[in-house]
Amino acid sequence: MSRRRAHIAMVGIPAVSHVLPSLEIVRELVARGHRVTYANDPAVGELVTGTGAELVPCSSTLPVADNKWPDDPIAAMSLFLDDAVQALPQLRAAYDADPADLYLYDIGAYAARALAETQGRPLMQLSPTFVAWEGYSEEVAAQLWRLPGADAYLARFARWLTDCGVSTTDVETFSGRPPHTLALIPRAMQPQADRVDTGTVTYVGPCHDPRGQQGGWTRPGDAANVLLVSLGSAYTRQPEFYRQCLAAFGDLPGWHVVLQIGKYTDAAELGEIPSNVEVHPWVPQRAILDQADAFVTHAGMGGCCEGLLAGVPMIAVPQGAEQFANADRLVELGVARRIDTPDATAETLRAALGELTADPEVARRLTRLQAEARAEGGTARAADLVEQLLG
Repeated sequence: MSRRRAHIAMVGIPAVSHVLPSLEIVRELVARGHRVTYANDPAVGELVTGTGAELVPCSSTLPVADNKWPDDPIAAMSLFLDDAVQALPQLRAAYDADPADLYLYDIGAYAARALAETQGRPLMQLSPTFVAWEGYSEEVAAQLWRLPGADAYLARFARWLTDCGVSTTDVETFSGRPPHTLALIPRAMQPQADRVDTGTVTYVGPCHDPRGQQGGWTRPGDAANVLLVSLGSAYTRQPEFYRQCLAAFGDLPGWHVVLQIGKYTDAAELGEIPSNVEVHPWVPQRAILDQADAFVTHAGMGGCCEGLLAGVPMIAVPQGAEQFANADRLVELGVARRIDTPDATAETLRAALGELTADPEVARRLTRLQAEARAEGGTARAADLVEQLLG
């Protein structure tokens, strides 16, 4: 492994679910003596600088602040292309005179690959979700390209690649098939895992902070069981769902409940809070899951990964994007129940919790999946592979 001091640049987008998975790799690279710069919107600057990396301000046009994403997938993809077009000049202004030895980048940060290719520098994608497999273009992407507006989107993307002077001008290859990828998820969460090119993709599993930088949480001494309820950071305007959770789990004998409601819901909307429930806008999820016995999640990939790493059964209540597929994958693995939001009543939620926690087969599967996820290496292996690419 290379131990020379190198300049490593990480380029991301300001969605918290995309920032958090990379932070511990960045922190570890800084600890190993590398100079790490991290280009992202100042809105996530504190997360970046907390790792010891240098923030390179790169404003984003993505609607992460108000979470107003279009329902149309082509329109949503166009937002990422728009962001890349305006981000590339900012990146060039920062890095043309101070190029990195290696560029790391998030799946949504297309401008990073354009920059690295025009500079002739190596690059590695850090994927916080599943990756494409052999046949993905025909089985999944082809359906997207038949949607209204797809032709115009692909043509605009291709023109941008040509104008940038990159070496990879095929849109699907450029956006979805990097030469090197670290998949920051357990292989168990990857669809069609046996068809993924392991010559370019390495599964390192969730990269968590062994030093507990995210914050701590103390399990109440009288709590026989702990349940965490969280819909992540984006899809949290769900007061009726939270009320159903309070009805399902409030005063449930032996259970202490931690309910995260996000920044879009006021606790006053929930009515009376049962004595066994604590309500917060934000919680140190990893720290709680390490001490939890069950997890109600929106099935974002980050939550799924953390649930598997903690070895807890999950009730998946998907809200959008790939969360429905993630929820189905957890069910396939035999460690979760999927309950869609309209069906998430107090009765169905309580029944699912009882079934999952009473099933010894669920516990056995979780033990196996937890061991497999930990064996993938996490932060240390990811940093090793980054240094290996440095040569």
